[in-house]
Amino acid sequence: MSKRKILVTSALPYANGEIHLGHLLEYIQTDIWVRYQKMMGNECHYVCADDAHGTPIMLKADELGIDPEKLIASVSERHQADFNDFAINFSQYHSTHSEENREVSEGIYHKLNDGGFIKKRVISQAFDPEKKMFLPDRFIKGDCPKCGAADQYGDNCESCGATYSTTELKNAKSVVSGASPITKESEHYFFDLPQFEDRLKKWTNAGHLQPEISNKLSEWFEQGLQQWDISRDAPYFGFQIPDVKDKYFYVWLDAPIGYMGSFRKLCNDTGLDFDEYFNKDSKTEMYHFIGKDIVYFHALFWPAILMGSNYRTPNAVYAHGFLTVNGQKMSKSRGTFIQARTYLNYLNPEYLRYYYAYKLTSKIDDIDLNLEDFKQRVNSDLVGKVVNIASRSAGFIVKNYESTLSENSIESDLYSSFADKGKEIAEMYESRNYNQAMREIMKLADKANQYIDEHKPWKLIKEEGKDVMVHEVTSLAINLFRILMTYLKPVLPVMSSAAEEFLNIDELTWDAIKQPLSNHKINKFKPMMTRIEDDQINKVIEFSRDNINNTNNDNETKEDSMIQIEDFSKIDLRIAKIVKAQSVDGADKLIQLTLDIGEESTRNVFAGIKEHYSPEDLEGRLTVLVANLAPRKMRFGVSEGMVLAASDGKSIHLLSTDSDANPGMKIR
Repeated sequence: MSKRKILVTSALPYANGEIHLGHLLEYIQTDIWVRYQKMMGNECHYVCADDAHGTPIMLKADELGIDPEKLIASVSERHQADFNDFAINFSQYHSTHSEENREVSEGIYHKLNDGGFIKKRVISQAFDPEKKMFLPDRFIKGDCPKCGAADQYGDNCESCGATYSTTELKNAKSVVSGASPITKESEHYFFDLPQFEDRLKKWTNAGHLQPEISNKLSEWFEQGLQQWDISRDAPYFGFQIPDVKDKYFYVWLDAPIGYMGSFRKLCNDTGLDFDEYFNKDSKTEMYHFIGKDIVYFHALFWPAILMGSNYRTPNAVYAHGFLTVNGQKMSKSRGTFIQARTYLNYLNPEYLRYYYAYKLTSKIDDIDLNLEDFKQRVNSDLVGKVVNIASRSAGFIVKNYESTLSENSIESDLYSSFADKGKEIAEMYESRNYNQAMREIMKLADKANQYIDEHKPWKLIKEEGKDVMVHEVTSLAINLFRILMTYLKPVLPVMSSAAEEFLNIDELTWDAIKQPLSNHKINKFKPMMTRIEDDQINKVIEFSRDNINNTNNDNETKEDSMIQIEDFSKIDLRIAKIVKAQSVDGADKLIQLTLDIGEESTRNVFAGIKEHYSPEDLEGRLTVLVANLAPRKMRFGVSEGMVLAASDGKSIHLLSTDSDANPGMKIR
């Protein structure tokens, strides 16, 4: 069988937040599949990148007082550190804000435009009159026009599920400034998706998608495909549309093209042939792993873009479901909105790799991370079954037989039955039915432990003339452990490396298990994995809950936003006296406040209240300070807390206290 050439991608994480356990479901799923392909001897390249454009990144950088480039560089560094520690092995990890991606994006745009697939028309949009910028739907909030629910986004209601345009939203306010948006016209560029309807119907029903996805797409086809807006107006952080002033590619155009940009970088660095993988008649394979929430982009918009620019389309798009924790949506208040780094501070990353593998199927069902089951499963399967085979056998070999495995096996049929399972387990990996593979592997682990229990080498060693049998029994057990670790290697690469060291072999390979190790010297056994303790999980939850304000989750429910009295008690509110107030050069809205809160030194705080207060009117006033807010480095200096104010979106009112209150008094 000839070696396959495969390109694999995962959806690009957005460069405006940290990696969390929901993200990792996808990257672990993909990494397992890629590692399996490499074990099969296939040439498999896994590329990804930070999705680094868009309004949220621009605004976040502005808030921090830094350039967007600096923001995305720091986020990329943290993302890659998280992925590396979870043993996600990318061939290339890049950024959509790269010259490679600019080059490919502009090339595709020109091909689409020349082909007559780009249309222009004037549209009406919500515009922030204070910030002088058009507002994306997620940056407008107001009352739902259908049910009246307050604080809803500009495109859909989380209360009743209704969808609508931003112009229909009642009492709409800009999330950026609090101003009431106005409607303003602008010429936009559209990708004419309806032109590809017939080709897409054929492609989506040709086995490239999971059946559940194909069925969903048929509904969208019935509703009719719409032209896709691919442009955004300045100010915007992204790539400018060639030869067009103040117009930029919408992030959802250059984001999927980011797969190509990242692969282009890999090709430039390694000598791979980009065209071999992307030309229209390519014989290579290409697979996208995504979440089910972005199916529309990857099953309709993306293949149409590729068709229109004369590139090949994917062999398949594999979607997975969402992650829940303890049966519910990840929640900040419950401590189950867990960032990758928080998990890594307390738990072995391969625990999670195994548990996800134990849960993942080829379908798009949601996956539940039940923390109690997680603990029990890892402890039982990996520690109590797999590692236990080696730990209870290795001592006999090292102590009694000069660390050398027997030349013979008293149960050669048992070894063969383990090795013969390789084809079946390989098919399960190929079809992404990891859950089935893990169950079959653990059945084998049970058989291996049963074999040891039946022969009881710890008893046999005490019987005269049974040395040979003990040697053979424990040697066979070590060989069975070798087979199991080979099957688990795509899931547990770090533990597999430890197993290779213990077994004194270069590499665990699928082909090698056809023959057992005989008359082979092994190394002293060292613990490869320890049990999960309740305290470890509790610390993860506690830390996640304590850092509720340091996470980003736009989909947090109102229930999740409720706090307990213990949460409120963590906030240190103090009476503060403004001893000095001054304008900040280069900042339109900031006033620099010097505050006396009864400490030896004063506090420095930047407050965005200049439009409503003159500095000279503030000096001598008493107000309220959040005193234990972590210092924040801004372009103009360090802000050491936050003064409290009330706002109706139009005006700001600094909180005041009774005149006889003293600076430093705690508010209880």
